[in-house]
Amino acid sequence: MTVVKLFRNAYSKNIFFNGFLLICALVYTAIMLYLLFYRNRYFYTGYAYNLVPFDTIERYIVHRDHFNFDTWFKNLFGNVVLFIPIGMFLPLFNKRFRSGFRMVAACVTIITCVELAQMLLRVGSFDIDDILLNTAGAWIGLMLARPFMTEGRLNK
Repeated sequence: MTVVKLFRNAYSKNIFFNGFLLICALVYTAIMLYLLFYRNRYFYTGYAYNLVPFDTIERYIVHRDHFNFDTWFKNLFGNVVLFIPIGMFLPLFNKRFRSGFRMVAACVTIITCVELAQMLLRVGSFDIDDILLNTAGAWIGLMLARPFMTEGRLNK
């Protein structure tokens, strides 16, 4: 596959910008795989899951005094912040994801696969609230990237 074909649908036509973006995306992916599947993971003996939307979020907000700040902060805000780059990378790599609906659909699909993999590999749990928080992060990423996707800014 030639470099031109790789970036055919990218927002920017600048090969150096796209190459830099690709390197950033690969580093981000490696870090996320480490955080999601390896770091501080304990193997569960069974499957853990939450299918009730906002159940975990509500628990962290209502009972915040029962959690240390580190746990509380990482579970609520970490799940948002860590997925902001996805909302930036997707529309920059492929113009189709400039649409909020397509980007959210892609993020929900990606994040659901990650959550299922964590549960099936027993290195985490499937939590619908993680999908909601992660998708909110990706949406914020899209909103942060949009000003740079105005006509001509990245196409030089």
